[in-house]
Amino acid sequence: MSCQPDLAQKATYIDLFSGCGGLSLGLGNAGWHGLFAVEKDPMAFATFKRNLIDGKHAHFDWPNWLPKEATTIQNLLENYPEQLAALKGKVDLVAGGPPCQGFSLAGLRNAKDPRNKLSDEYIKMVEIVAPKYLLLENVRGFNASFKAPEGKKAKKPHSMIVKAKLEKLGYKVFTDFLCSADFGVPQKRTRFIMIGVKNDLIGQNFENPFEVISNIRRDFLNTKKLPLRPVKVSDAIGDLLVETNGLIHHSGSEASGFKQIDYKSPSKLSKYLRVIRKGVGRSKPNSLRLARHKPSTIEKFTKIQNICKPGVSLNDQMRLEIGTKKQAITVLNADEPSKTLTTLPDDLLHYSEPRILTVREMARIQSFPDSFEILGKYTTGGERRTQECPRYTQIGNAVPPLLAEALGLFIKRLGN
Repeated sequence: MSCQPDLAQKATYIDLFSGCGGLSLGLGNAGWHGLFAVEKDPMAFATFKRNLIDGKHAHFDWPNWLPKEATTIQNLLENYPEQLAALKGKVDLVAGGPPCQGFSLAGLRNAKDPRNKLSDEYIKMVEIVAPKYLLLENVRGFNASFKAPEGKKAKKPHSMIVKAKLEKLGYKVFTDFLCSADFGVPQKRTRFIMIGVKNDLIGQNFENPFEVISNIRRDFLNTKKLPLRPVKVSDAIGDLLVETNGLIHHSGSEASGFKQIDYKSPSKLSKYLRVIRKGVGRSKPNSLRLARHKPSTIEKFTKIQNICKPGVSLNDQMRLEIGTKKQAITVLNADEPSKTLTTLPDDLLHYSEPRILTVREMARIQSFPDSFEILGKYTTGGERRTQECPRYTQIGNAVPPLLAEALGLFIKRLGN
């Protein structure tokens, strides 16, 4: 597989819809250099800025013309047309995952969800910047047809509309599904991936990237010294048990305020934790605050753990027995990768303690290192849920950094 440009020098990228930075973190670890990122939520961008612009994982040559603050692609297109036009042909990769709520198979699929149109803004940026490569990540439902009213033809998947528009701009576009668990992430998170390559970079012997990406899987895991078998949840969060660490005061009153896990780094780490804890010594990660469960909630969670098969969602009879209408409740299976994390922390219960996960435990399951700090409110409710991106939402929405790193290494390989 051979394309002409040599990306070994300084592979540059722009991250659109960056969220808290899972995709950028992985690309940075794969040796890419960021130009800038676009994220509209102030909390998610604060996390991004702390880690990837100012912090330990910084790798952005941020342009002087663009403020380091939350913004939208629309704002960029309207206010910085000349600066964007000047980037034409100078960017190796445009990456991103447009918000996916309207496509999610787990939610209320809505063909008219205005967020579905954000992929058009991604395409507009591609048209202006004309990068060599494209990377687009989304939920599986991005590639599923929307149900049509009776008697009418089903609308084709949004992914095919996006693919056709990118092909008109001069790209050869390849699509497939990848499971994060295949790349060292302790989570069965399957995502739709789109990789685009400029037509003039494709030689005679160019192969479908997805037909050869599995070839790098073994090398990637071996380089990381990760097991070839899927990583178990207990290997990712087993050192964060309340039972073995104890609790300390976090915030609020001593009597009824929030508590957090008093983390003590174990002397022996799993292969996965050696990756996650790299470079932090014995220091404690942030975001170890526990939810403040009422006694009745703890009792309910204990009952769920007793009757539920680990890793399998409650069935209708179990929900009736427990007295809940909530559709998706699953107890983690300690011996398997987690089910896909969502932005709702009470969708998953801990495998041995009657509680939801902490933000840090979710971050571990997503493959964020302990050196990555997560900022902002922990949760939000009511009408604000569609407007704000607190810590649980930031992590639930993120691209797993290990998967992003594998993709970043692979796209760099396309250029050699």
